[in-house]
Amino acid sequence: MDNVNRILAVDKPVGWTSHDVVSKIRGELGRKTKVGHGGTLDPFATGLLLILIGKAVKRFDEIRTWEKEYMMTVKLGEATDTGDPTGKIVTTSSSEPEVSQNEVERVLASFVPGYEQTVPIYSAVKIGGRRAYKLARAGKEFIQPKRFVKIKEIELINLQGPTLQVKVVCGSGTYMRQLAVDIGEKLGWPAHCAALRRTRVGTYKVKPCRSSLRLGLMEEQIKAAEIFFGWTLLMAAVKLSTSCSSLNESFPIIRCIRGALGSDL
Repeated sequence: MDNVNRILAVDKPVGWTSHDVVSKIRGELGRKTKVGHGGTLDPFATGLLLILIGKAVKRFDEIRTWEKEYMMTVKLGEATDTGDPTGKIVTTSSSEPEVSQNEVERVLASFVPGYEQTVPIYSAVKIGGRRAYKLARAGKEFIQPKRFVKIKEIELINLQGPTLQVKVVCGSGTYMRQLAVDIGEKLGWPAHCAALRRTRVGTYKVKPCRSSLRLGLMEEQIKAAEIFFGWTLLMAAVKLSTSCSSLNESFPIIRCIRGALGSDL
C-alpha cells in the first residue's frame, strides 16, 4: 500500500484517542504506510478527525491551521481537574446555577474575536521538555503557559438549567475544555465541558450516514472496504474548495463516516 496518498475523514466515536484511530488505520493499510492526523481530538469528544495517509502527512502544518467548528455542552456548577467529564470533580457550587439567556449571550460575545487562553494542565504542551499532562500526573507543579486564541463565532444554541449548548468557530490551538471553564468563570460559576463534537475542519463537515454501507474502492486506494470501529467507509473524490485547493491535485478525499447500523443520526 505504498502508493496510498489520501486524506481519510473520520467521525471519531467517544472513548478513542486520535492515536487509536491512526493505529487502527495503519494496521489496515500496512505498517510501512505513513499515517498521521490533522489535529488531535480528545478521547471524550466525537466528530471529525482528518487522517493523513502517505504523502498527505507532509501537509500537517497546513491542515492543522484550518478553521474548526464545534458543538460544545458546558455544565455549570461543577469543575473537574481536566475540564471535561473524564476528570475528578474538584469544585461544586453550593446552589443550583441560575443564568439568563441575555447574561450568557453577553459573556459569549466577550470571547470574540479572541482571548488570552491558559493552556490546561492536562495537555500535550511541553513544559521544560516534558508533556504537561505527564507532569500533572506525577504531581509536579508548573506555570501554565498562556496564548492568544482566535474565536471567530460563538453562539448560544440552547440553555436549559445549568447546561449550555454552544456552537464555536475557532482557530487552531483553541482548547475547548478551557473555553468551557472560562465561560463558567465569567458567569460566576464553576464549569466543565460535558460533551464536545467537532463538526467541521476547513470546509469538511461531519455528515453521518443513516445506515451501514460497504463499497469497493479503487485498487490504488484501500483494498478492503472494511468497517473501522463501526464507521462506514465511503470513497469519493471530493473537489476541494478554494481555501483548500493546494491539496486538490494530489490528494482525493476518502470520507469515512460513522455508520451505526440502522440508526438515524
